[in-house]
Amino acid sequence: MNKKISVSLAITVALLAMTVTFSITMIVAMRMFDNQVQSVQEKESMYGKLSEIDKFVRANYYGEINDDTLYDTIASGYILGLGDRYATYYTAKAFTELQDMQNGKIMGIGVDVIKDTSGAARITKVYADSPADQMGMEMDGFITAIDGVEVKGLTRDNVISRLRGEAGTTVKVTYLTPSNEEQELEVTRAQYSTPSVEYQLLAGNRGYIKITAFNNNTPSELSYAVSQLQNTGATGLVLDVRNNSGDVISAAEQCIDILCGEGVVASAEYKDGTIETLYESDENQVSIPLVCLVNGPTASGAELFAATLRDMNGAQIVGVKTMGKGMLQAEPEKLSDGSAIVITVAKLLTSQGDSFDGVGVTPDVESALTADEEQMSYALTVDTDPQIQRSLEVLSGMIGDETGDSSSESSSEASSETADSQQTAEDDASETSEEG
Repeated sequence: MNKKISVSLAITVALLAMTVTFSITMIVAMRMFDNQVQSVQEKESMYGKLSEIDKFVRANYYGEINDDTLYDTIASGYILGLGDRYATYYTAKAFTELQDMQNGKIMGIGVDVIKDTSGAARITKVYADSPADQMGMEMDGFITAIDGVEVKGLTRDNVISRLRGEAGTTVKVTYLTPSNEEQELEVTRAQYSTPSVEYQLLAGNRGYIKITAFNNNTPSELSYAVSQLQNTGATGLVLDVRNNSGDVISAAEQCIDILCGEGVVASAEYKDGTIETLYESDENQVSIPLVCLVNGPTASGAELFAATLRDMNGAQIVGVKTMGKGMLQAEPEKLSDGSAIVITVAKLLTSQGDSFDGVGVTPDVESALTADEEQMSYALTVDTDPQIQRSLEVLSGMIGDETGDSSSESSSEASSETADSQQTAEDDASETSEEG
């Protein structure tokens, strides 16, 4: 039975609907206005305080003010005030250096260094075809002064910063050879590339891959290394991510995709609780046994790499508990003057939806270096590094062939099909980053 609604009733209902809609709109608008006014007031207060300080300082300060330094420091202070331990402000120069590092290129002389107990900078690596290499500088040599400034009073970061600079500029280095011969060298800085992936085939057809960093070139380098090792008969792989800070998460995700089958590789959990899938891998995967070697400085994308290899491809993790840096930073936001900021935007989750932030990734097999081995770890080789040896033992157990257990002869008996025991993915893939 159809009922007719009177015109007056219809008008009344329409008016009520309009009244409710208007009321809701007004409430929302008022709240937005209140928030906006509060934000404006806070900004005025902040700018007003800075203006007061600036006015007083410029009127009374005895020294000279470098405005560029002042503005950079103010911006850095803002980021520091967030309380975000992973947030960073980059000056225009520092941001350019960061981009060069992420693309595997940087200006410098071409050495890695550590601060020795003597206070000098001990050279732990000289990169091929770099200015340092061309000048005859060697591993285990020392840099004792840079442009007349003694290294003894500098931190490692200070040393690296002083060795870096624009291509074509020069730096005067006091260099002590491994045989204690002192030389005064004038080295011209240049741009050059270094690999983030090194690999070799060991005795028993065990493949060893060292991933020193995750940058924009790492996926192609890793893909090449894995392909070469499998083509030369590798029956298992040890993937070494010790001391890898894992800075470029997207590169780590692509490397996981190379090794693991189909599935969610990583997700992000945001402040409001929403979860977003960051990366999904395809169905292709490496089907031979994998071992991932980690240590305390293994962080961020490198931790994700180790945890996900275990979850998605049954890899065994060897070493000690990792750093526990499981927060996700946004891509650098470039500012109008060429500087940039990086802030934390979410929590990083593994393929299983787990967070390793603050807790790290626990290995399946514990293996630690002694204090003395840690101090001289740069000089350890596949033959002498106890953690690599333990990883090879675990790999042999996974393969089920005890004849492949690692020993001191594992490196010397490397397959003749591998041209060089320190062969790198640089050969046919794009190249990566360096220190000084």
